[in-house]
Amino acid sequence: MSAKDQDSAVRPGAVRVEVTAPVASVAFSGRGPGNIVSRSLMEDLVRELEALDQDAAVRCIVLAGSPTSFCSGVEVSELEQTAVLDPGRESYLECWDRVGKVAKPVVAAVSGPAIGAGFELALACDLIVAGESASFGFDQLDLGVIPGAGGTQRLARSVGRHRALDLLLTGRRLNGSEAMEFGLVARVWPDEVLVKHARLLARVIAEKAPLAVKAAKESVLEAEELDFEAGLVYERKLLGSLFSTADQKEGMKAFRDGRKPSFEGK
Repeated sequence: MSAKDQDSAVRPGAVRVEVTAPVASVAFSGRGPGNIVSRSLMEDLVRELEALDQDAAVRCIVLAGSPTSFCSGVEVSELEQTAVLDPGRESYLECWDRVGKVAKPVVAAVSGPAIGAGFELALACDLIVAGESASFGFDQLDLGVIPGAGGTQRLARSVGRHRALDLLLTGRRLNGSEAMEFGLVARVWPDEVLVKHARLLARVIAEKAPLAVKAAKESVLEAEELDFEAGLVYERKLLGSLFSTADQKEGMKAFRDGRKPSFEGK
């Protein structure tokens, strides 16, 4: 499939997966220009991400919406039909949690709006890169509710209490550059090269030792939950475990030999 075909629009209600090992590209298409996601689309998206997490040929995943909108939220009609505490609603909200639990690094490539649940989806990924058209914000308070797919928790951990409350309580929207200043976005590129550069970034990550990448991600996530001293203990435990891997031996031998390492994830 050509690059042009890969970047073509995904049919509405669908998730498209392209694997060019060791990188997988995932794009989803919801309703309308805002790329609104339904429950069924979110469930399909999560299943695809979890399948890629189990694919030995894939080491990093790029997640994108449409070229003009990452995602502007969920179907409000579906939210109205189910009470929050219903078991079905809990499993729906857990879709965002499942994105966050994918072990392999997931890079969100955001062009256009990432609003409400769309912002929560980007926050559930490990890295966010943005196009110049990107915007980020929460609009749930205008609907009489709050973010419920991890938005308050992930946002506060990313930018701190005061900035999180500023964004949540006012509905303020950040562009890509502002989001990078807030520490939400890692890189900003022109829209027309966003996905290309996101894939190149993913390839850089994918060329690192897979077990070390997994351990680094795990250690950083634990840093959000543990105090500093406990975090140091956890970090060193992970470091110690890597010294029994073939990749550690290959990486250090390659360094001594002055060559590029060949990692196998073992």
